[in-house]
Amino acid sequence: MSQDHTRAPCPWRILEDFGGAFSMGVVGSGIWNFASGFMNAPKGKRLAGSLNAMKTHAPIRGGQFAAWGGLYSAFDCTLMQIRGKEDPWNAIMSGALAGGVIQARKGWSAILVSAFAGGLILGVIEGVGIAINRAMSGMHAPVAPMLPETAHATA
Repeated sequence: MSQDHTRAPCPWRILEDFGGAFSMGVVGSGIWNFASGFMNAPKGKRLAGSLNAMKTHAPIRGGQFAAWGGLYSAFDCTLMQIRGKEDPWNAIMSGALAGGVIQARKGWSAILVSAFAGGLILGVIEGVGIAINRAMSGMHAPVAPMLPETAHATA
């Protein structure tokens, strides 16, 4: 069983990912809503409109990100324990399961669409990560030493 030793062990990983996802959602949403509030506020009240939009919407989006991140980590840890290995399939299945659970109140069609989207997004992320790792591993291969050019004698 290959483990990623750079991350916290599973029970703590879930809490760590809750906090990380919340922070990412708040910061990203804060920037987005600050700009949106600035553009939509009347002239003379743009700064106040920006700050109001940011204060109103950023914590909500942060909570949504935290819910998804926590579910994703919980499913990832569970699948890792059940399957006995840590591989890209755990991440893909965890993304699909988290996406489906988030949409559970909206019915089966929303569950299936969100689960497909979550699995697809995580599949792309994992695929790009694998491609980058393969490309980078070739950069560290030993290079054959360059031989000095032989002197050409002119006769």
